Amino acid sequence: MRRLTWFNTTALTFGFAFLYLPMVLLIAYSFNSSKLVTVWAGFSTKWYGELLHNVAFLDAAWVTLRVAVVSSTIATILGTMAALVLVRAGRFIGRTVFSGMIYAPLVMPEVITGLSLLLLFIGIGLDRGIFTVVLAHATFSMCYVSVVVSSRLATFDRSLEEAALDLGCSQISAFRLVTLPIIAPAVISGWLLAFTLSLDDLVIASFTTGPGATTLPIKIWSAVRLGVSPEINALSTLMISIVAIGVITASLVTKRNSLRRQAEERAAIQT
Repeated sequence: MRRLTWFNTTALTFGFAFLYLPMVLLIAYSFNSSKLVTVWAGFSTKWYGELLHNVAFLDAAWVTLRVAVVSSTIATILGTMAALVLVRAGRFIGRTVFSGMIYAPLVMPEVITGLSLLLLFIGIGLDRGIFTVVLAHATFSMCYVSVVVSSRLATFDRSLEEAALDLGCSQISAFRLVTLPIIAPAVISGWLLAFTLSLDDLVIASFTTGPGATTLPIKIWSAVRLGVSPEINALSTLMISIVAIGVITASLVTKRNSLRRQAEERAAIQT
């Protein structure tokens, strides 16, 4: 194992400080009793209470959660179907165009995607609101699901499906009983990725939103333009805490499952 040199240690220190020191300061000043976010006036949790009574932020959070759940579910279904076509369908007429359309949102600037969707909704006469935001988020996050699921399908052992077919299963039953449970971790990962992208999106949502469909990133951006308030610090701290709890929980579950598999393998070898 290579030892850490002074250069590597210094680079890691500055790198982690650049990434996480602003978050630490944000969390610390969310407990500041002063309205001035840069002046410490004592410890207080009153801004969390103010946040819980802020109807505008609560409504925006509820809209964001609904949009994220629905759009990520749609993106997961469509992305999984697209991955099956790309991996299983072989070569067909229009495959290059199809794959290019699937992967285009990965490299397309969000401004271009948002503007094109806005023009589409205006052209077909669709009023902007929660429905258009859901369609927009499902459109750009579907490609991420397709990439994740395609990578798992590429290494999938087709002999398992063939065995199920030989035992009398139909194509749909074989997929539901054999393929889907095996690729379920990739499908879940794609859903979580799409959910995270929807929660975080600001640019595309700002083009496709309408009255009564203000998402939380848009609300935060609008509030920050008038000046950062301690309530925004409190809201950001809650979001960081939720993400941290989710990451730690996922890590613990993964580690426990890994230890369980290792114990089962050792038991199988001993028997």
